[in-house]
Amino acid sequence: MGKGDKDWKAKAKKLKAKLERARQRLERLAAPPTSAAGVIAPPAAKVVQISPLAPAGFPDLPPVAGVEFAAGTAGVRYKGRTDVMLARLAPGTAVAGAFTRSSTRAACVLDCQAKIGKDSPEGAAILVNSGNANAFTGAAGQASVDALCAGVAQTLGLPAGRVFTSSTGVIGEPLPHERILSVLDDLSGQLDAGGIEAAARAIMTTDTFPKGAMAEVETDTGPIRIVGIAKGSGMIAPDMATMLVYIFTDATIPVASLQKIVSRNLDTSFNAITVDSDTSTSDALIVAATGKGPGKPLTNLRLREARDFEAALAGVMQDLAHQVVRDGEGATKFVEIRVTGAETAADAHRVAMAVANSPLVKTAIAGEDANWGRVVAAVGKSGAKADRDLLTIRFGDMVLAEKGWRVPDYDEAAASAYMKNQELVIGVDLGLGTAAKSVWTCDLTHRYIDINADYRS
Repeated sequence: MGKGDKDWKAKAKKLKAKLERARQRLERLAAPPTSAAGVIAPPAAKVVQISPLAPAGFPDLPPVAGVEFAAGTAGVRYKGRTDVMLARLAPGTAVAGAFTRSSTRAACVLDCQAKIGKDSPEGAAILVNSGNANAFTGAAGQASVDALCAGVAQTLGLPAGRVFTSSTGVIGEPLPHERILSVLDDLSGQLDAGGIEAAARAIMTTDTFPKGAMAEVETDTGPIRIVGIAKGSGMIAPDMATMLVYIFTDATIPVASLQKIVSRNLDTSFNAITVDSDTSTSDALIVAATGKGPGKPLTNLRLREARDFEAALAGVMQDLAHQVVRDGEGATKFVEIRVTGAETAADAHRVAMAVANSPLVKTAIAGEDANWGRVVAAVGKSGAKADRDLLTIRFGDMVLAEKGWRVPDYDEAAASAYMKNQELVIGVDLGLGTAAKSVWTCDLTHRYIDINADYRS
């Protein structure tokens, strides 16, 4: 080997080392800065793009007797971000709920499931953090839940069995629960009946707006108030909806009756929405009835007041569910899939979810392409009983296909014009029976990829 070859190899080696040092420096510069405690500073360049389907603003929710809220900054994941909420409930509050059926559900979900639905004269509390889901964290996850329940119990003078916790955020990282414990005294000092909007903001993750809804029911002795907040944007699919939802009412109602009402209205609200077909580990719906309002006690669900209360609660549940879809990650279209003529209710549900979850359907909607053939394909793959020659497809009021073929007067221009609307209805009639089902979804845009590609940063 000549001297020239040796010199060339030496120079190449030095250049390679220099490039490696430069690469490492770029990685350090690109990494999110952390404090000594490991709290990530939120990237300054990130600007939240509020969903075009968002309501005009957070509703003016009235106070509910027997409920107080506080929100604070614990630095669970991001420095300076409001990320924890505490709700204190009056003695004797009835607490009902529903939770994800994921086989990998978080420790806080399992803990709430064990506590929910029990009569107690004691008060209660709900503690929620964002930034960390405390899911898939092994024994440490349960230890965090136990520590938080004990901390809230001590701070508020409650039994630990009446403290319900939820966590939402990144999966698989231990929850730094000591940061939450350190702000409990501050939170308890800030509890306020009018603090529900701050609480709604504290539980947000990829949400672009806080979600709230309300209803009021008149009874012979006075009104019953119902207010609710929710978070949810991605990982939205049934079993139980993939979100966190907290609904509060001053109604006087036995816990068993409240649970019955909640359970039978899931299928028209939180189990009838999907953004991306992914079920989370941490979904929870908690409904608390304080019994501190002037409304007539609801001891018989067959009486008018109880029926009115159920209708109002169902309306709040559906309103919050729809807001979650309207905030679907990257969503620009709010879509109802309306299935009729199915042989069974199960088949109606299968078809509706197959269409709502189809990436081909959802991307066509995003592109404002009236591609009804993709709807036909989704029906066919659903596993439900269907007959090609009995199928009818509608976009809005327009019949596009029926009897196994495109309608003779099909108008592509009219169908394409309809797809430009922000709110769409896709109708599927199977022509086999009387069962029906509506579910709600959104389109699938490139923004969904943008959000989820850097979710942990």
